[in-house]
Amino acid sequence: MEQKNNVIWIVTDQQRAESLSINGSQNCATPHLDGLARTGVNFTNAVSGFPLCCPFRGSMLTGIYPHKCVPGHEYRMNPKQKTIADIMNENGYDTFYLGKWHLDGAKEAEERAGTHIVPRQRRGGFTSWLGYENNNAQYDCYLHGHRKEKEVDLFRLPGYETNAMTDIFIEYLRERKEKEEPFFAVLSVQPPHDPYVAPANVQKNHIPSQIRFRPNVPDVPYIREQAGRELAGYYAMIENIDENVGRIVEVLNDTGFMESTHVMFFSDHGDMHGSHGQFRKTIPYQEAVNVPFIISGEKRAAHVVNRKAGNVGDILINHVDIAPTTLGLCGIPVPEWMEGTDYSAVRILEKERPEYPDSAYLQSVIPTCHDDSINKPWRGIVTKDGYKYVCFQGMDYMLYDLKQDPYEQVNLAHNDHYKELRLRLKQTLKEWIDKTQDEFLLP
Repeated sequence: MEQKNNVIWIVTDQQRAESLSINGSQNCATPHLDGLARTGVNFTNAVSGFPLCCPFRGSMLTGIYPHKCVPGHEYRMNPKQKTIADIMNENGYDTFYLGKWHLDGAKEAEERAGTHIVPRQRRGGFTSWLGYENNNAQYDCYLHGHRKEKEVDLFRLPGYETNAMTDIFIEYLRERKEKEEPFFAVLSVQPPHDPYVAPANVQKNHIPSQIRFRPNVPDVPYIREQAGRELAGYYAMIENIDENVGRIVEVLNDTGFMESTHVMFFSDHGDMHGSHGQFRKTIPYQEAVNVPFIISGEKRAAHVVNRKAGNVGDILINHVDIAPTTLGLCGIPVPEWMEGTDYSAVRILEKERPEYPDSAYLQSVIPTCHDDSINKPWRGIVTKDGYKYVCFQGMDYMLYDLKQDPYEQVNLAHNDHYKELRLRLKQTLKEWIDKTQDEFLLP
């Protein structure tokens, strides 16, 4: 009987696609992630269909769109909802989730989510689960959960979150060396989410005055001052993430798992960092929507054929596609209740590649009304031919030609020279709304 492939998800929080040096970053070096991208597939146009933590994570685990799963910030995922862990369990996998969860609905205004206890029945069906609901203090991080049948009481991680959780993850990988069944393991870290704090060994290399801003960061002193200060920490955090990815890759090679393991690296959404004068997320600009997404690992060299650095720019992989694609990589049938697309044939070239969607659906269902966010619900699409259209209820909002205007500096939404294009994109958006049984008043 052929051995089933393992799968690893490495999930970061608030990391935009631009932050990898292979994707053009001028502010940090990510050699280990670049290596995974070059020996695998780098989805350069991957999107966060709802650029906010909780909704993305619900869709990531279920393959279901946010308006049917987790529609907003601090909303609880239905504990009766099946997840990818349930499917993996049914197919003989050991399943392990480690780190940030943010799907139990804890309210930060009422308690510290970092020490909120997630009941076992609300841990997504994983065989083992060590996590926290939410925590924005990288040197004061607590985990709790269960390992198999044994409950694990709340305990404090030593040192910096990403380093300490990588230690636990590596320990799990080494333990699996002695086991026969395949594994599906998730490492979910809070960095590079704010506060932008990194260990000294990487932070010393990043200072605000040396940050190179994107062209769409306005030359306004208070914007650039905040952006420079935060980006110095942000890029240092990403270099720390890259160091820890390198540690995981080293263990995969040492244990012999690399050739039988699909390694998937992605983030839940990006971060504006001053672009267009905005900060954080929930806004449909590329800095918040375009995320890193890499599939590497398993028999890596055999799958890079006629590709420049493994880059794939014509695939709009979205949050609902992560679970179906993972199942496809393992040869497991995708259940009908998952709404996403299986993109595993982009990685496994021996598989027949079906006709993929030519656009991706973007949403903000229930706005958070946080500072520096958009306080209205919106819907939108990004298309394979390089357009982005977004609208508020009954009102056009954005229309950008991303191929000619990648920094989204020329909004065409209210220019009737582009009326036919706007109507075409609006019709495509309507088809997505109808297809997903969403409700939204189009202009």
